[in-house]
Amino acid sequence: MKLIFEKSVAGRRGVGISGSDVPHSINIKKEFLREGKAELAELSELDVVRHFTELSRRNFGVDTNFYPLGSCTMKYNPKVCERIASYPGFAHLHPLLPQLRMGGMLTQGALSVVYQTDMLLREITGMDGFTMQPMAGAHGELTGIMIMAAYHADKGNKKTTVLIPDSGHGTNPASAAIAGYKVVTVATNENGVMDVGALKLLLNDDVAGLMLTCPNTLGLFNPDIKEICDLVHSVDGLAYYDGANLNAILGKGRPGDFGFDIVHLNLHKTFATPHGGGGPGSGPVGVKNKLLDFLPVALVIKRDDGTFALEYDRPKSIGYIAPFYGNFSVILKAFVYILMLGREGLVRVAENAVLNANYVKEKLKGHFDIAYDRKCMHECVFSASRQLKENGIHAIDIAKGLIDRGFHPPTVYFPTIVEESMMIEPTETESKETLDAFIAAMIDIAETAKTDPDKLRQAPGSTPVSRPDETAAARNLDIASL
Repeated sequence: MKLIFEKSVAGRRGVGISGSDVPHSINIKKEFLREGKAELAELSELDVVRHFTELSRRNFGVDTNFYPLGSCTMKYNPKVCERIASYPGFAHLHPLLPQLRMGGMLTQGALSVVYQTDMLLREITGMDGFTMQPMAGAHGELTGIMIMAAYHADKGNKKTTVLIPDSGHGTNPASAAIAGYKVVTVATNENGVMDVGALKLLLNDDVAGLMLTCPNTLGLFNPDIKEICDLVHSVDGLAYYDGANLNAILGKGRPGDFGFDIVHLNLHKTFATPHGGGGPGSGPVGVKNKLLDFLPVALVIKRDDGTFALEYDRPKSIGYIAPFYGNFSVILKAFVYILMLGREGLVRVAENAVLNANYVKEKLKGHFDIAYDRKCMHECVFSASRQLKENGIHAIDIAKGLIDRGFHPPTVYFPTIVEESMMIEPTETESKETLDAFIAAMIDIAETAKTDPDKLRQAPGSTPVSRPDETAAARNLDIASL
């Protein structure tokens, strides 16, 4: 496919402009003026439309292909959620419109959505209150750790350390470090979950809290979760739940009932907003009663007369952590999704997610090494160590081979505690036929690794750009054209 500048023909244009309507009296500083003519491609409207339509057909998305990207929950989402989010009554609101007086009734519906979503998330997680402000999962993590720090500061606790399992998401230590804490890693045991014995050795009065993903990034549920939370509480620490993997336990268990004090959720993963491409996102944070005073301002409250308003008078609040009230369109889509599915539907989400992951695991474990061969939750982690040892094929080669077979690669080289790891999350929305096609592709790759390993090393061969030198690209960024 040619670049748009390669298609350019001198003098060709899609529209003619008779003259500029910008007043000549406007004084623009010389340093802001372009020298010479703008270097733009010269094309007809039809050429432009065809070019960008063709580009769009080359995009990979969950609407066109299977996207088994582990821990990121790249699932298909109902288009009705998008439809409702585009309603003018929601989409055309300005965040500075008044809440109550002077036309404030225009915002009551939106405030009601935020309030009701808060109530639903409380029921789903077992928390006592939420802030809807955080704009993504990592932002929610930071908010949760800031609440943790505010709690300890209010009590006069001299806490310096946050504990995180070695299988934790990479954003966990980053969030803790930004909040000023020292990060200490807790080892994984032979069953693939955080070692309780190792945790006990690390607990002391310096520990502010523990950040834990459950099920973890290996797709495994920790059966000692209640004991773990109790141990953290024994040193006046707080138990923080990373909700990135909530799909696995929806309706089956509530983090608040396990003993967690703080929860962040990824609405853009679990509750219907298409995820990827850097956004949009939403990472609400829920807390138990003892932490409610520290939630960010403002909170949406329901008044005695049934109207909704924003509450700012919160002296112990950590303050604003995002403009206005959060990513409203994402919150709205999650609200619609939860109402559509209802209690029974959310339970089926967990059941189907776990069923699909175990189906993939059982079908592929004879062809690839599996990190921990036990019942998994919503995702399973394989290793390409066998292919590397026998044929010199790495996980990245397998990932590139999947592209040639019409599938997006899974997450590779994470979690880092598994050599040549491949994390596969089929999600609850994929059919058995799709999973069977993916499984067949993976088995074909395993055979190709034995019979024609060079073909995998050179993959993909079906894309406009084959395999770049990713290490060189990262080390030698070409930003001159940006």
